[in-house]
Amino acid sequence: MAGFRPPRLTTFQTIILLFAAVILAGSLLLMLPVSARDFTVTPFHQALFTATSAVCVTGLVVQDTATHWSCFGQAVIMTLIQIGGMGVITVAAFFALLSGRRISLMQRGTMQEAIAAPKVGGIVRLTGFIIKASLCIEALGAACMAPVFWRDYGVRGLWMAVFHSVSAFCNAGFDLLGTPQAQYASLTSYRDNPVINLTIMALIVVGGIGFLTWDDIRANKLRLHRYRMQSKVILSTTALLILLPAVWFFFGEFATLPTGERLLASLFQSVTPRTAGFNTADLTALSGVGQGLTILLMLIGGSPGSTAGGMKTTTFAVLVANALAVFRRQSEPHFFGRRIDGKAVNSAATIGMLYLTLFLAGGFVISAVEGLPLSACLFETASAVGTVGLSLGLTPHLGLLSQGILIALMFIGRVGGLTLIYAALSGFSKAGSRLPQEHITVG
Repeated sequence: MAGFRPPRLTTFQTIILLFAAVILAGSLLLMLPVSARDFTVTPFHQALFTATSAVCVTGLVVQDTATHWSCFGQAVIMTLIQIGGMGVITVAAFFALLSGRRISLMQRGTMQEAIAAPKVGGIVRLTGFIIKASLCIEALGAACMAPVFWRDYGVRGLWMAVFHSVSAFCNAGFDLLGTPQAQYASLTSYRDNPVINLTIMALIVVGGIGFLTWDDIRANKLRLHRYRMQSKVILSTTALLILLPAVWFFFGEFATLPTGERLLASLFQSVTPRTAGFNTADLTALSGVGQGLTILLMLIGGSPGSTAGGMKTTTFAVLVANALAVFRRQSEPHFFGRRIDGKAVNSAATIGMLYLTLFLAGGFVISAVEGLPLSACLFETASAVGTVGLSLGLTPHLGLLSQGILIALMFIGRVGGLTLIYAALSGFSKAGSRLPQEHITVG
C-alpha cells in the first residue's frame, strides 16, 4: 500500500525482538543433524529449550550437553552463551564498529538500555571496553583451567577449558563433563580441585557484578570513595550474599566433609546460585533450609548490566534499605550518604513482586500438571526465572507444557520483566492528570 510505513520499534521492543531472533536462529542450527553426536535431527522443542537456555545464560537443559551435542552443536551453544552474556545489542554494536559504521543516536540509546548505563555519553567507548575485557577475562580463565583439563582429557581438555570459561563468565552453567553413565554431572567430579573451583567462582563473580562496576574499578582502582553509589551497593551486597550463605553451608550442609573440601563446597554453593548454575554438590541431598536458601539466592541473581540474570542485587538492596527506612521512620532510604530516588523504590517493588509472582505461578502450574512436589517445582522455576540453571533433576523429564513455562520464565528473566512490560505498553500515553487521593491503611 502506497505511503505505508511500518511502526517504529521502541528500544525495549528492539531488545526483545533481537533476543528472540537469536534464539530462533540458534534453535534451527541445533536441529541440524550435524549438531547431534548421532547425526539425528533434534526435535524443535528440545532445540528451542537449549537455545533459550544458552542465550538467556541459564543452563537448564533437556539433553546432556556433553553426550547429546556434537562439537559443532557445542560450538553453537557456546556462541549463543557468548552473545547472550554480553548482550545481543552489545555484540551487534561491536560488529558495527568493526565495520566502520557510524552508531546513530537512536542506536546509542538502545545500547544504553541494554547495558543499564546511566547516560548515552561514552556508550560506544564503554561497549568496546566490555567486549575487550570480556574476551581477555575468558582467555585468562581458560588458561588457568587448561592444565587440569589437559591432564584429564588430553587435547580435548583445551576445548573444555575454553567452553567452561565462557560458560562461567557469562553465568550460564553449561558443562561438558557428563558421560553416558553419569549425565548432567556438572562439576561434581572436581569438588575438591582448588584450581577449577576458584577459577569458576572468580569468573562467575566478575561476570555477575556488572560492566559499569568494572568501568568504575578500571577508572578508580582502589579509591573506593570515588566509586559510583551503585558500584558500592553492588560490591557490598555481592560480598554479603557470598559470605553469609557460605557460613550456613559450611556449618550446616557440608559439615561432614574434610575441611578443605568443605570450604570449597561452601563457597561454591554460595556463589553459583547467583546466577551460574554449576554445582559441585548433590543438590537433592541438601536439607529443606539449604534448598530454600539456594532458591532465595537464585531469585536475587546478579547485578544490573552484567552477564547474570535474576531480579538483581540492587533491587534486593533497595527493598532492604526501604524497609529499614520505614522501621526507622525515615522519609527516604539511603546508601553511603546518598538518597534513593522514589522511582527506583517503586521499580524495585514492582520487579520484586513480578519475579515472586512468576516464580510461584510457574511452580504451582508445573506441580499441578506434572503431579510433582511443589517445593521441587519451585526450585526449577526459581532457577529458570533467575536464569541460573541449577536443577533437582526434574527439567529433562517434564512435559511440553512445563518446559514451555520454563522457556518463558528464562526469556523473561534475561530480558527483564520491566522491559517486556514497557515494550507491551509502549503505545499507551502517560496520564496528564492526577486522581484524587484517599488514605488506605496497610500493615
